[in-house]
Amino acid sequence: MSLSRRLALVFKTKASKILDRAEDPREILDYSYQRQLDLLQQVRRGVADVATSRKRVELQVRQLQASADRLGEQAGQAVAANRDDLAREALGRRAAVSGQTQDLLRQHASLRAEEDKLTVAAQRLQAKVEAFRTRKETVKATYTAAEAQARIGEAVSGISEEMGDVGLAIQRAEDRTQQMQARAGAIDELLASGALDDATVTGRPRDDIQAELDRITTGSDVERELAALKGAPPATGTQLPATEAQRAIGSVGSEGSRTTTEPGEQP
Repeated sequence: MSLSRRLALVFKTKASKILDRAEDPREILDYSYQRQLDLLQQVRRGVADVATSRKRVELQVRQLQASADRLGEQAGQAVAANRDDLAREALGRRAAVSGQTQDLLRQHASLRAEEDKLTVAAQRLQAKVEAFRTRKETVKATYTAAEAQARIGEAVSGISEEMGDVGLAIQRAEDRTQQMQARAGAIDELLASGALDDATVTGRPRDDIQAELDRITTGSDVERELAALKGAPPATGTQLPATEAQRAIGSVGSEGSRTTTEPGEQP
């Protein structure tokens, strides 16, 4: 197979698929019905034209018959007046008119037969059009019902494009919700363990030493309140525990000894 024939085959295949996708049987049925109505209208118009021609011929026949009668009367009057020449002329004209009348009568009979044929054809075509219209409406209703049933089935089973998009959106929303919940839980654990500082607390950031001193101060306040409840005089100032006091005194002594030592002297 040559390249041109393959290209033509591919083009025809693609075009056929596009046409099948765009084709709507209901529209095709409506178009066919309209075409039949147009054909029926043409037949009826033909019947009307033939009937008009027949009526025109009938009018001409009546006119010729009236002319023939008048010529006959003129011929009789000419004979009464001893004018045989006029009588011959009138009779000759009446004979010609009679010949024309006979031709028109034959034409009238032909038009009548043609009109009858067209009338029968119009009646048959109208019956076919009515039958096609009934069949068309039945097929359209059946196709519409089948299309609606297919769409409902696709929507219920989730195989339609719209329902697929909705399912994907719901899945993404659930995934993001779980991710945010896990992140919030991790941040809460880090704040509780002290690995992260709470940005909502005003003032300078607290280090571990300040946190320990605050804990000791809080414990001393609790002790004073407990002593007050027991009737003992509350301790003045903030008292550190023995261990913490010894550590603080040793720290101060070490700093003092470093300060008093002159450069170049041995401690």
